[in-house]
Amino acid sequence: MRFTKMQGIGNDYIYVNCFEETVPDPSATAKKISDRHFGVGSDGLVLICPDPDADFRMRMFNADGSESEMCGNAARCVGKYVFDRGLTKKTEVQLATGAGLKVLSIREINGKAVSVRVDMGEPEVQRIGETVEANGKTFMFTRVSTGNPHAVIFQDDVDRFDVAGYGTVIEHHPLFPNRTNTEFAQVLPDGSIRMRVWERGAGETMACGTGACATLVAAAANKLTGRKAELILNGGNLLIEWDEKTGHVFQEGPAEFVFEGEWPEA
Repeated sequence: MRFTKMQGIGNDYIYVNCFEETVPDPSATAKKISDRHFGVGSDGLVLICPDPDADFRMRMFNADGSESEMCGNAARCVGKYVFDRGLTKKTEVQLATGAGLKVLSIREINGKAVSVRVDMGEPEVQRIGETVEANGKTFMFTRVSTGNPHAVIFQDDVDRFDVAGYGTVIEHHPLFPNRTNTEFAQVLPDGSIRMRVWERGAGETMACGTGACATLVAAAANKLTGRKAELILNGGNLLIEWDEKTGHVFQEGPAEFVFEGEWPEA
């Protein structure tokens, strides 16, 4: 099985072109190939597939083999992959996902995608001011869906916060029967937002596109920021905008190829 490793501000996945390759058991493959000691090493596996009602379909599997509805960083990488590899000449691409149809706007220079803007659709602010207890500490959070579930917690000094210690407990808390992604965020004096993320099925990752969108939405809903901000993640920055006219959230950032390879156990 031929694969391509890509990363979007450090959120790295293994991408497989399913126009040419077949992955009989993507869940098992995701677990094996994502292992950073015995596999290739990644946050998960992404399949780029045909779709009868869109230009492409993206299926995404976490490092633990569970399938997720959507990943913003992965969507940007898919946009770069299909454009740079000649699967499409369009600069506006319809991408089917488990969270519905997303539109990728590709900014290209000399035939290469240099950034991708993703219309993430309309987020759902499910609840503000809910509380969850983890390791004897009570956190207030905002529950947001951006195609997959997020619990956004605003904290002081996020860089020193024990994301792993609290994140794993919150992910598996009974409040979240399907588990949750948890964002720990801090609004900075200049209006930007520092964010770290604990992703369900993957642990702390360098970045999470849907989580960045959920964090901006939560910050705006709690009147901590406006509707547009730069999100500063461990792997880099994303520009997030919650458009007041359409109600849609847009995220824009880079996507990069890392290397090619062949996996013997498809």
